[in-house]
Amino acid sequence: MRHTMILAALSIAALTTFGCGAQKQDAPATAVLRFSAIPDDNTTELTRKFNPVAAYLSEQLGVPVEYVPSSDYGASVEMFKNGDIQLAWFGGLTGVQARQAVPGAPAIVQGAEDPRYYSYFIANASTGLERSDEFPMEIASRTFTFGSTKSTSGRLMPEHFIRQNTGKSPREFFQQEFGFSGSHDKTIEQVAAGAYEVGAVSYTTYDAWVREGKVDPDLCRIIWQTPDYADYNFTAHPELETMFGAGFTQRLQTALVNMQDPALLEAFRRSALIPARTEEFAAILEVARSLDMAR
Repeated sequence: MRHTMILAALSIAALTTFGCGAQKQDAPATAVLRFSAIPDDNTTELTRKFNPVAAYLSEQLGVPVEYVPSSDYGASVEMFKNGDIQLAWFGGLTGVQARQAVPGAPAIVQGAEDPRYYSYFIANASTGLERSDEFPMEIASRTFTFGSTKSTSGRLMPEHFIRQNTGKSPREFFQQEFGFSGSHDKTIEQVAAGAYEVGAVSYTTYDAWVREGKVDPDLCRIIWQTPDYADYNFTAHPELETMFGAGFTQRLQTALVNMQDPALLEAFRRSALIPARTEEFAAILEVARSLDMAR
């Protein structure tokens, strides 16, 4: 009798354990909204700035939100394409490339400054180059660096304006070395140090570095400002509607536009975030196609 009772107890324990295990296995995992940003600046600094943005979005939306660093511009597009992230702060070019890779992905938010964005051409003081409203043709004889190969403000549009003003590609126009620093902060560092005499850089990064005392504007000076173009934007993955329910993308857009804390906006170096429409980046798409950087 005692033996029978022990076997029965063990059987019940086994069934209970199995049942609990089955419940854990069948319970749906909590969906996490993961977002990234193109690494146009120091990646450690970006993580420090964007983690509070993730906390803000989590509080506003009632879902877990996580910032995922990106190793380079191309990697951010690949993560979005593969669904590893569902939201990204892209430049104009990477935004175009991401939306082409993921049909139905819209641009939903941009900075207040982004509809009229521009680049600076900066030069080391040793060149003797001064600021002018005219395209600086004399840089043809100087060493030159772009930013990332897929940067809108550090490569795409500066190359477009070089071609527009000279009728030549960078390879034809520059008589000396030209290269790619990889990011805006590195472009400023390299031009300030004289590693390259001239470079193309996002105006928001350069202005922030001057404001924060990271670079001497007399040593590393602006010599030309490009015409305006549309640039950075948040692009949302269509999978968000499946993960969090119909209407979630609209809620996300609203939460971002309502983000008014200057400390959070500093992550973007923007005065405010405003709604965006995919059509606003049509000109960027055309320039990218002309340079074989988009379909």
